Amino acid sequence: MNPTTTSLPELSRGTVLGFVPPQELEKELSVTLYERPGSYLENAIIRGITLISYSAIAAVLLIFIFIAKESLPVLLQQTDNSRSGLTMKPEDAVNKSPAELAVFLQLTESQVARLSPDVLQQLIVSRNEELKAGNSPDSKLNTTTWGMMFLPYQWEGYNMPVFIWQPIGNIEKYNVIPLIFGSLKITFIALLFAMPLSLMAATYVSQLARPETREVIKPFIELLAGVPSVVLGFLGLTGLSVLLGPLHIFDSHYTPLNALVAGMALALAVIPVIFTIAEDAITAVPVTHKRAALAIGATNWHATMRVVVPAAMPGIFAAVVLGFARAIGETMVVLLASGNAATLDLSIFQSARTLTATIAAELNEAAQDSAHYHILFFIGTMLFFITFLGNILADIILQRLKSRLEGSTAAEAHRLAEQAETQLGSSVV
Repeated sequence: MNPTTTSLPELSRGTVLGFVPPQELEKELSVTLYERPGSYLENAIIRGITLISYSAIAAVLLIFIFIAKESLPVLLQQTDNSRSGLTMKPEDAVNKSPAELAVFLQLTESQVARLSPDVLQQLIVSRNEELKAGNSPDSKLNTTTWGMMFLPYQWEGYNMPVFIWQPIGNIEKYNVIPLIFGSLKITFIALLFAMPLSLMAATYVSQLARPETREVIKPFIELLAGVPSVVLGFLGLTGLSVLLGPLHIFDSHYTPLNALVAGMALALAVIPVIFTIAEDAITAVPVTHKRAALAIGATNWHATMRVVVPAAMPGIFAAVVLGFARAIGETMVVLLASGNAATLDLSIFQSARTLTATIAAELNEAAQDSAHYHILFFIGTMLFFITFLGNILADIILQRLKSRLEGSTAAEAHRLAEQAETQLGSSVV
């Protein structure tokens, strides 16, 4: 007898019913199949692909290490932008150590060492004038501490504690809450437009559209992914802001460049991401699921919405998560179309400022090794962790959805197996 065949009495109940246990299938494949050694060219190509893959991972790690290194002074609370109010005579600069001069001028020791005596005295004069102008008690605060960056503070002239991002002025204010709020507000507006449109389009293209219609709609939507984000931002700046202008009747403080304009422009960048992944997930559902629903009298619409879409829910959820990551990490669209006002206004008709737009707009103006410079890199690190934690949470939810669906599918298969075995036994009797 052929060793790869099995007599009927040796077959398990699952094999009779068409279900082969994974362990037996793997064992049988290991016996009947073997891997042919590849040629030298094939092995070289495989090693080259492996090297490129590891290089990409290493590049991502190096980028994160660089960003984390530049944000380390903020993370370790080693930055201090407080102003003591004590002035320094320019002629005393020669008697001060580089460390003392660096603290007074809010520069690094290496920067101080490169300055000529004349330039150093001019900087001391400018610093003295700045300290004399800042007579407010707030000038003695270190605004780079955790409390000043994440908690409200009642500044002089304000009647209540507030969150303020104002890195330029007599007193720098580095509260990042308005930036986080602006990022989330614009992201949720973008998803509010992108999710229903992309998911409905994915369902229609995958299950309901005719083949010739599918061949037209699918490439057209996916083509949006190739549109540069700066073009979408320019569209929001010059097109959507004018088109939505009549909405000023709903808000007396309406601004032409606002969160709604930025969110709608950003939705155009998110739609192809969600559509592509969701359409693949819906198409990957076995066609037998839909045929079984149609066989018992369901319409094409009911079979799609009640059988196919629920079975593709893990993939659809992954598409939404990637869309969220795409939206919160976008820079050019929100930089051009949001108005860039760091406020905590709930109105969608007011300007907003995001984390990414802040980095893009201010990094070029921040002096290297200054408190402002390190805080911008800290914002980049914080943005990375927001997306990282979001992906971890999404993965946990995704695994639970898969387990629930796989559990229900396995239970249904077991029930059908029991039913078929009962019918088989009855027919034998």
